[in-house]
Amino acid sequence: MDLHGLAILLLLSAVAAYLQTLTGFAFGLVMMGGVGLTGVIAVPDAAVLVSCLTFVNAAQVLVKGWRDIAAREFVPIIVASILLLFVGYWLLGLMAAHSIDWLKIVLGLVIVVSSIQLAMKPQPLARLSSTGSFAFFGAIAGLMGGLFSTAGPPLVYHLYRQPLPQPTIRETLVAVFAINAVIRLAVVALAGDMPQAGFWWGLLAIPVVILFTFAAKRWPPPISNLSLRRVAFGLLFLSGLSLALPALFKIIGGLS
Repeated sequence: MDLHGLAILLLLSAVAAYLQTLTGFAFGLVMMGGVGLTGVIAVPDAAVLVSCLTFVNAAQVLVKGWRDIAAREFVPIIVASILLLFVGYWLLGLMAAHSIDWLKIVLGLVIVVSSIQLAMKPQPLARLSSTGSFAFFGAIAGLMGGLFSTAGPPLVYHLYRQPLPQPTIRETLVAVFAINAVIRLAVVALAGDMPQAGFWWGLLAIPVVILFTFAAKRWPPPISNLSLRRVAFGLLFLSGLSLALPALFKIIGGLS
């Protein structure tokens, strides 16, 4: 990885950590979308890096916030997500072995659909959803986490509809992402799918994540949470399209 690529990676890490700390989501989407567009490292390696950085961000957030985790909702979410994480990781290996263009299309579609979902304002429910619903959305989160370390969007939408305090929602999400990140790293290690040599320079993003996580907590921007969500939506939607469309046109061109 050259200095230009490293600078891009550090910038993506800063933006992702800042948004994740303020909203409870978007870290994996921003990182994977940016990496997919720039090609600074391979997509499977980027997913490993995202897991490492997600854990760093979560550890900072949860040092004081762990008491706000909603234990009743957390348990079915995390059990289901861990089970489906293995399936998602298997699918990633399958796509990476067959076609990098198909991998980019799937990642781009995940980002586009996720951005649209995150832009929608969830309608609050009058009462908490069933345990089965938390397990269902946890399973989807685990599948996406196994694929691209982007476990957030469906689970984010479901939790933000619940009649729970915002800190509880945010800390529960961060805790789920942290545990998924640790499990995914363990799966990578056990499978022997160690990243390429250039990946290790990406770990220089750890102090960047620490710094911008602190900055987001200490100096949040003077805009509403809705405005922040709209900014995240725009960034993610455009990056998803920019990632998926060229790969789709390339595949279509190869068929003609």
